[in-house]
Amino acid sequence: MSRHTSVRPEAIPVLTGPLWSSGFAEASFRRGSGGPMLPGSRYGDLETPDGDTIALARGYTGRVVGRSGQRVGGLTWHAEPGAGACFPDGDGWIYVSNSDVPLLGGVSAIRFGPDGAVRSAYRILSGTDRNRTGEATPWDTWLSCEETGRGRIFECDPYGEHAAMPRLAMGLFRHVGAAFDPSRTAVYLTEGEPDGCFYRFRPEEWGDLTTGVLEVMVGGPGPGPITWRRVPNPAGLFEPTREQVEGAKRFAGSGDCHYSGGLCHFATAGDGRVWAYDAENEQITVLAGPERRSAVGGVTAGHVRALVIAEYGDGTEMAILGEDGTYTPFLWIPGHGGSEVAGPAFSPDGARLYFSASHGGGASAASLTYEVTGPFHR
Repeated sequence: MSRHTSVRPEAIPVLTGPLWSSGFAEASFRRGSGGPMLPGSRYGDLETPDGDTIALARGYTGRVVGRSGQRVGGLTWHAEPGAGACFPDGDGWIYVSNSDVPLLGGVSAIRFGPDGAVRSAYRILSGTDRNRTGEATPWDTWLSCEETGRGRIFECDPYGEHAAMPRLAMGLFRHVGAAFDPSRTAVYLTEGEPDGCFYRFRPEEWGDLTTGVLEVMVGGPGPGPITWRRVPNPAGLFEPTREQVEGAKRFAGSGDCHYSGGLCHFATAGDGRVWAYDAENEQITVLAGPERRSAVGGVTAGHVRALVIAEYGDGTEMAILGEDGTYTPFLWIPGHGGSEVAGPAFSPDGARLYFSASHGGGASAASLTYEVTGPFHR
């Protein structure tokens, strides 16, 4: 779809390995000059929250690049920012962000120059419904997913050169996560229902999501071997996608998913589990159970193994999970009315982190999109 291509770092899940063995979920915070500190943090206490309500470790700086309802780069920045990603753009880069607004969702993009200055902003998708989640493709397009009962996936051009197109062959359901498996030329899809399914889409041609085969995972309750069965009519008008295959395996409210090294990881909010689908052996296992107390997610960039996002009752923390398993918090957002951090993504060089967060609650919530720079590669 787009003529701009690049090599992307493979997504590394942060819900396994050192994160769980480190006792992270049970760690206690120490309040210093205004923020938390985990035992062993090499950064020390976080600084006092600034006027934009984020606290950063020493050596990090932040700024707001977008405020909902206000102009940025000639565009009024959208409400309810959702998932996002960065794309290379000549000597600069582009950050795209979903809008989780009913009926008026869509996607906006900000184009940055090499010094981080905003060059322009523009819409790449408009008039869609609750575009909360999404995923960058290996060929530098953006999949924007509607999280509604008959939600669609739209493939969008972050460079604004081509119109966004619906990919109906990928099914109509409450889309939450999408993860690409280049080795098997497949896309894994999760469903945000209390009894949601887990899907696999195999396009006829890798790089073209217009046509292909949508399959749903079939198997007994709990972990074990699984099989795949074809969904007869993914875009059917009368029979829901999720009800077309008898025996489809059900999960308790699946969230985002990440693929790496033959495994696709996803969490289920309804039972507090973290699952791993082993694509080579057609098995699914449970990596963590309901003792997990924090909502955690992550992305990767360059030499940074993973960015960890943990939500607590009084706020949200971000940290770097190093190759050696060290956990180093660098940002704290004090209590913000239960709103979650959305759209974390690094610039192509890994030097700048973008994300959005809401402050306050309900209709009065103010959504801000941030840029943070610092020594992420320590």
